[in-house]
Amino acid sequence: MSDIDIARLAQTQPIGDIASRLNIPESAIIPYGRTKAKIDPEHIASLKDQPDGKLILVTAITPTPAGEGKTTTSVGLTDGLNRIGKKALVCLREPSLGPCFGMKGGAAGGGYAQVVPMEDINLHFTGDFHAIGAAHNLLSALIDNHIHWGNKLEIDARRITWKRVADMNDRALRSINCGLGGPGNGFPRQEGYDITVASEVMAIFCLATDLDDLKARLDKIVVGYTRDHRPIHASDILGTGAMSVLLKDALAPNLVQTLENNPAIIHGGPFANIAHGCNSVIATKAGLKMADYVVTEAGFGADLGAEKFFDIKCRAAGLAPDASVIVATTRALKMHGGVTKDDLDKENLDALQDGCCNLVRHIENVKSFGVPVVVGINRFTSDTDAEIALIKQVAAANGVKAIDCTHWADGGAGAEELAAEIASIADSGAASFAPLYPDDMPIWDKIKTVATRLYRADDIIADQKIRDQIRNLQDGGYGHLPVCIAKTQYSFSTDPNLKGAPSAHVVAIREVRLSAGAGFIVIVCGDIMTMPGLPRVPAANSIAIDEKGQVAGLF
Repeated sequence: MSDIDIARLAQTQPIGDIASRLNIPESAIIPYGRTKAKIDPEHIASLKDQPDGKLILVTAITPTPAGEGKTTTSVGLTDGLNRIGKKALVCLREPSLGPCFGMKGGAAGGGYAQVVPMEDINLHFTGDFHAIGAAHNLLSALIDNHIHWGNKLEIDARRITWKRVADMNDRALRSINCGLGGPGNGFPRQEGYDITVASEVMAIFCLATDLDDLKARLDKIVVGYTRDHRPIHASDILGTGAMSVLLKDALAPNLVQTLENNPAIIHGGPFANIAHGCNSVIATKAGLKMADYVVTEAGFGADLGAEKFFDIKCRAAGLAPDASVIVATTRALKMHGGVTKDDLDKENLDALQDGCCNLVRHIENVKSFGVPVVVGINRFTSDTDAEIALIKQVAAANGVKAIDCTHWADGGAGAEELAAEIASIADSGAASFAPLYPDDMPIWDKIKTVATRLYRADDIIADQKIRDQIRNLQDGGYGHLPVCIAKTQYSFSTDPNLKGAPSAHVVAIREVRLSAGAGFIVIVCGDIMTMPGLPRVPAANSIAIDEKGQVAGLF
């Protein structure tokens, strides 16, 4: 059966019953139908004196077209923890419509390790992304409106840095001309779109601790500059009050359930290759007050999602993870060892051994943050015992345990061993978490530290314009901010074709974007796009309503 078929057979419980397991009173949930609800922020605020549970990060090896299964493993691990008697919940990101209709598909887990209702979660959900996009584009409209009606702030239309957004992969919107058609339509200028998950409003939404913090961060957004390079903030445009109104309801975390009726909070959804790749701080902190173990994931490989989870989210929110899981598959590791996608079902121990260099690199990187690591082998039906044994051997040689997991086929029962190991490590207090670099390290050195220590690059390069921009940010009072490196998810380098664990490469910085409200500086490297395009054959071509009135083709 397909993922959507399995999800439709789920014996879901009323969302109020799921809430009661977290001691959330009925008065503190805002139902969106029978199986999903928002949690009242006032209830979350009332938990501030409760002790925190243990925080577990799920990350992965460098992704390949063969798939890794971070979300599936996050859900399976949560179900496994509950099966062994632990009070656990999972905190995940909300899926973007772009990948759902593009190449990646949905993001609600898979097989018998899913969150439901799968269709709702992947398609609009509770409308959070629409609120974020509307708030972002409201600010865009107010900027152009201010210029049209006299431009009292003297905004230089050539130096507007605030793009518009859409939650869809649409390459035609990357660079456009707007304001055409005469004086009544504003001043013509070059403009562009990012995908909503790359919006600074999305980053702010996910890093804000409450509504007041959200407002303060929105005020700090830099939307552009005057001719003499004076920054213009969103607060100058007088739009952040209206933006916060649009975001107020969305700021409440969303509660759903796994196939095994365990609680799941899904809230926010920045991509890790072009943003910081983690669910909301509000959701994670609320989960830590309501459960003994909180499983959360960070997008793509550990060089992207985990690094940003550690260096941006944990730094901003004062979080300290207790344990981590690196998800690996024999199929993906064989691709890193040179096997083509068509030959992945065949046992190939030599290629697997070669590809394990990628796993080893990620183990070394995550351990460098002082967080204990377990490798979760997301088993496929084509995997052989010899292949699984080889991965375990490699992991052991690098000081960590690798556990064979069958949660895709068996649900929580297939992740009980992983759950027991992770709980034991988290309870042991073995973690000694520390970010990769201090706040007072210069911006250039922060970029170089990530590139050389985690990507194993020889150096970073940038043209003089980019170097001047970084120096101006340093001198302008932003030098304390962490960096958010936007690069391809398919390689440690900026070349998506370099598999395995490349070293001695050079990271080229193409663009620098200040996200003053979010509290980080985006460093765009290589050919990465902040507005993706659809593939030659997008998933949208196979999605439709069937004769029973149900969604077909969603995966």
